[in-house]
Amino acid sequence: MPYIDKNNRKNLAPELNALIKKLKTTPDEKVDGCLNYCISVMLKELYSASYFNYNRMMGVINCVNQEIYRRLVSKYEDEKITEKGDIF
Repeated sequence: MPYIDKNNRKNLAPELNALIKKLKTTPDEKVDGCLNYCISVMLKELYSASYFNYNRMMGVINCVNQEIYRRLVSKYEDEKITEKGDIF
């Protein structure tokens, strides 16, 4: 879960907001590659090369994936089921 202390959020917010602002100006067809690049570079710079750390990287990515699905995609799907009808 991405729940960190409010002081940590406050510390990270200026740089994150600047990066988000820059990415929002990127054309749609290029933003995914740019975001992938940013995430990849951060992981590469934060973790040294070892099997243990590669597992940690993959765990972080997996948790982000699950959190996005749980908090965003699932709600969207439920709204569309209500709006258009369920197929199951």
